[in-house]
Amino acid sequence: MKVMKKKATKSNTGKVVAVSAGIAALGAAAYLLFGPEGTKHRKDLKSWMIKMKAEVMEKMEKAKDLSADAYENIVDTVEAKYKGMKHVDADMLAKEVATLKKNWRALAKNAKAKPAKKSSKK
Repeated sequence: MKVMKKKATKSNTGKVVAVSAGIAALGAAAYLLFGPEGTKHRKDLKSWMIKMKAEVMEKMEKAKDLSADAYENIVDTVEAKYKGMKHVDADMLAKEVATLKKNWRALAKNAKAKPAKKSSKK
């Protein structure tokens, strides 16, 4: 009688979290540019705004915990970087940060609506 050894299975949790964060980041960009106020947002975009949103999304992808508090901390960190720049208008920065923070609910809803698919090998 042969005894078969069990193969060690690897956890895909890290991959699932990374894919979920990527989907959330893409959803954020899509919502901001193509959402209900998308035409207004596209009209008001400046190059620093695009870079700022990209930095927020990049940090979202790297974040292990993607809660509302973690998201606001990410936005605050990026805001602090842009406050000191000469070419950034303080009023526009404040409006952009408020918009990013306000859109957390839509981002979370978007991330929940598109769960990452789990792949299983047989």
